Amino acid sequence: MLNLLLCPAFQATSAAPQDLSTRLTRVERELAKLGEASMPLSKSLAEAASGEPWYERFTVGGYGEIHYNQPQSGGNQIDIHRFVLYLGYRFDDWISLHSETEIEHAFVEEGNGEIVLEQMYVEFALDADLSVRVGRVLAPLGIINQRHEPPTFQSVERPAVETVILPSTWTLDGVGVAGRFSPSLSYQAYLTNGLDGAGFSALDGLRGGRQEERPGVTHASLSGRLDWFPLDSLEHDLRLGLGAFGGDVDNGDEGTAPGVDADVVVVAGDFDYGWKDLEFRGVYAWEDIDGAAELSNVTGETVASRIEGWYLESAWRCLPERWKTGRLAEAEGRLFVRYEDFDTQAEVPTGFAANPAGDRNQWVFGVSFHPNPSVVLKADLEVRDDAAGAAVPERFNLGIGWSF
Repeated sequence: MLNLLLCPAFQATSAAPQDLSTRLTRVERELAKLGEASMPLSKSLAEAASGEPWYERFTVGGYGEIHYNQPQSGGNQIDIHRFVLYLGYRFDDWISLHSETEIEHAFVEEGNGEIVLEQMYVEFALDADLSVRVGRVLAPLGIINQRHEPPTFQSVERPAVETVILPSTWTLDGVGVAGRFSPSLSYQAYLTNGLDGAGFSALDGLRGGRQEERPGVTHASLSGRLDWFPLDSLEHDLRLGLGAFGGDVDNGDEGTAPGVDADVVVVAGDFDYGWKDLEFRGVYAWEDIDGAAELSNVTGETVASRIEGWYLESAWRCLPERWKTGRLAEAEGRLFVRYEDFDTQAEVPTGFAANPAGDRNQWVFGVSFHPNPSVVLKADLEVRDDAAGAAVPERFNLGIGWSF
């Protein structure tokens, strides 16, 4: 506004008054100059290169979910669990930016809630089958860490195996490649930061070792993944995945390494299979920690030398076809059941006692309804147990989720 007031068209002078059309023309010219001066450099360069408006290069999306949790022991809650905003920008036909920013639990202050950058990388598409990624990517392990939008999985909460054993969302900062060896075989490979072994625990395994701020790279890690689609059929849909991660765990935020001599190897296999109205999926994860005794001394609790877990899930698309009309033309309903077995104390170093509460299993029974493919309503019951023999309360959950 100050610039407008100083421009000639708005200044009081001793010259004779000008006609209205002349003054308006001068104002329009000054406004045009101001607009060009404030134009982002990327916009100017993009339009100069291709003539495409800068706003057509943006991609906006996201997902979110709201949960109601009712444990058998009481303490029910409504949780705006997460809201994630995706923002992308295409600099040209081979360079693009991808990002996801997440807000958890609706409120962030002094340990409550969280704001985190789940992904942010620049991708250079060298050809149709090879891209280079630089920045923050998702660890290429399991199903949920790769695809965790609420409409893509059945239960209200994410599977326990892919929360504890494969701690979604697990991010890595570095550089890597992604693409396809063939139409049926895709790959990812990354050189990134590693884990902070001082954050490992008896019951949460590797989860506390994720570095989410300014990760130290005292020791870099390697990770990779293959996905194979062996069937090409309208009736059968099969995907087989294998991911791995390995590296030293002497790392810490801002480069403050804890000074421990240990390393970890993670191997995870997963699959999705669809046949007619039935869907199946499963995950198996195995983790080996070399140096678990030293980590146990550092953390003050028993860190296992071997951690493992698995789950199998089946779902039946049960919504009758005759109901899929009008507003429900794209609707789908599923009944599902999942069994999970996981142990963060599967094997412990000599001289340390295993915590039996780490050996857990869980049944989840539920239903999900998609009024359209991007929105889902869910209800399920969790029945849990552990080897400690303590009473583990059942939990009833309701949820709504969406992606856009």
